Amino acid sequence: MERKPPSPPTALTAAPSLEAMSFDHPSFDHSSFSLKFLGTQSFETLHHDDQKQECEVDWDGPSDPSNPKNWKTTARMLQVLPIAFFALNMNLAATMFAPGVDELVAEFGITNSTVATMTLSIYVLGFGMGMVIAPLSELYGRLWLYHVSNAVWLAFTIGCAFATNTPSFMIFRFLAGCAGSVPMTCGGGTVADIIPPKDRGKFMALWGLGPLIGPVVGPIAGGFMSQTVGWRWTFRLLAILGGISLVGGLLVLRETHEATLLKRKATRLRLLTGNNSYTVASRVNKTAGLTPLQFVARALLRPAKMLLFSPIVLCASLYNAVVFGLMFLLFDTFPQVFEQTYDFSPGTQGLAYLGFGFGTLLSMAITTKYSDRLMRRRSDDDDDGTKARPELRLKLMMYFSPAIPAGFFWYGWSAEGRAHWVVPILGTFVIGFGSLFVMLTTQIYLVDVFDAQAAASALSAALITRILFGTFLPFAATPLYERLGLGWGNSLLGFLVLGLSPVPFVFYRFGGWLRERFPVRL
Repeated sequence: MERKPPSPPTALTAAPSLEAMSFDHPSFDHSSFSLKFLGTQSFETLHHDDQKQECEVDWDGPSDPSNPKNWKTTARMLQVLPIAFFALNMNLAATMFAPGVDELVAEFGITNSTVATMTLSIYVLGFGMGMVIAPLSELYGRLWLYHVSNAVWLAFTIGCAFATNTPSFMIFRFLAGCAGSVPMTCGGGTVADIIPPKDRGKFMALWGLGPLIGPVVGPIAGGFMSQTVGWRWTFRLLAILGGISLVGGLLVLRETHEATLLKRKATRLRLLTGNNSYTVASRVNKTAGLTPLQFVARALLRPAKMLLFSPIVLCASLYNAVVFGLMFLLFDTFPQVFEQTYDFSPGTQGLAYLGFGFGTLLSMAITTKYSDRLMRRRSDDDDDGTKARPELRLKLMMYFSPAIPAGFFWYGWSAEGRAHWVVPILGTFVIGFGSLFVMLTTQIYLVDVFDAQAAASALSAALITRILFGTFLPFAATPLYERLGLGWGNSLLGFLVLGLSPVPFVFYRFGGWLRERFPVRL
């Protein structure tokens, strides 16, 4: 007897399709889910034989409102602002205490100059923990990490304010630095989560302002506070700001990590339908087949692999780190120059940082205005900027980074010659102006190159090198200036930065080739 072939199921009767199910099920929220199918079998077949078929969960097309990149500008700004404020607090804490170091040294009876210096630099050393913490955001999402780190930082900052001896203070300060590393490493990843490349520059500038302006504003406020109410109140003020940051984050921050959001969708679909074949879209599912421990172990190796095998990450991180370290070394000379040479009081000595600060503000305004414009110089068929060369960002660094060595020559020789105090401060203005173009542009460039899936790891690689230079380079200040003086000492620093000036030119010309020639398998 001849068997008739089965009739194809209709869309809404005995064997509804998955797509029909996605629209018609009474519990299904279409705005939250989308389905991308591997195969054409009906829902009924998939439901009963789900081990043979996979359904990838993805966004509802390029305009899906649940995709963080499609959120309204206000919603996206509400994600960046709290993180930028958190990053500002972390970096205020790095130097706000600096004018009160002598008071703490006297109170705790510290006689070793290295230990006295470590009361400042051990906090920056704690930032290095970002290399360990950041990969967790690529496994479990970013939101919980921000909340936990904010709370932990607040707790240990309060501990610093009430510490009664050197060991407890140093432990609290280091652990606060560890918690403070999170917005430094994950903030760029959040920006990449929610902002397409063509609009990323101004948001990255907002996020990156804290690490640059914080170390400048900190001593200004700290100088007057330590002179009037004592060094402990610098930490109490930081704790108040940390509390504001924590509450604000709890109120407005949302999860932005794409893979985490799609995992949640897949889980809800499995619960809704009883079909265990729903999986995260393979383009973002980097944890398939890995246990959490294996993923974290692999992710921890990412920054090291990037530094070892990617010339772009290595050179960008090195340039960034040298400028960052020299910034702290420069600040180490301010008491000698402005208190001893120009007779500034501890309170007014903090005002010497304004030159550097105004320089960074000017360069940030230029970056905000022109960085995204440079990225829009692309082919006409590239509507969202994703095909634009990341190297276009580097033009600002090419134009303005030579200001850094010029500023060091200016500052060093004017201080050596005892020119009017405004002249060396103008030199620091020039240094600050050029420094932001290096430190911020390299971070934006790394985020554009590695995008949301590996931006946190790339920034961790840059951060760990920056922390090493920022922690240990200031120890060279005393022997350097005792041997060479302010003139030749700062000239040596200027020549060091000048030697790195070709980096953006090389990247601009050969960056695409380097990315293809030295891919990092993550």
